[in-house]
Amino acid sequence: MAFDRKASLRRIRPQRLAAKLTRRAEEELPLSHKAAAVGRELLLDTCVYIDVLQGKTPLEADRLLENRIVNHSCVALAEMTHLMGALDPADKRTASVLKTLGRTIDDIPEHRLTAPSPRVFGEAGMLAGMVTRLTGQPHSIALLNDAILFLQAASTGCDLLTGNRRNFDFMDQLMPGTGLILY
Repeated sequence: MAFDRKASLRRIRPQRLAAKLTRRAEEELPLSHKAAAVGRELLLDTCVYIDVLQGKTPLEADRLLENRIVNHSCVALAEMTHLMGALDPADKRTASVLKTLGRTIDDIPEHRLTAPSPRVFGEAGMLAGMVTRLTGQPHSIALLNDAILFLQAASTGCDLLTGNRRNFDFMDQLMPGTGLILY
């Protein structure tokens, strides 16, 4: 599958805005307590796995995870396996963290794990670039990964569940209605 740059430029229109983006008020965000327990399938941001393992997800997010079909992205898989190489083996906590992380990764059903398309990758670069330019944030791989997850969820008809309000609020402002649930 080839990447159609011209079609993606028409879809994303990265040069259409020049005004700075600012965070929306809390009541304007698509928060988990506003989401129906039953609805579209979910795609999980990497922070969801970590928050679940640490017991930091709010009750509303847990309810969504229990009641909706959950899908997983190769982007989140890569971010989790990155920790396997990044954690310090000399730290006495590393072995336990790696064991828990390994079980979490092993529990991902193969038929629920998908990779983003070339179109998603190409358009995510544009979207992350817009967020960088319009917010003054530095360029980062984390922001690019967030944009990939955001557009992968949209392209598959899933709601993206995340606790990362900052980056995803900006993306949702640039591309509203793509299916975002924040906690």
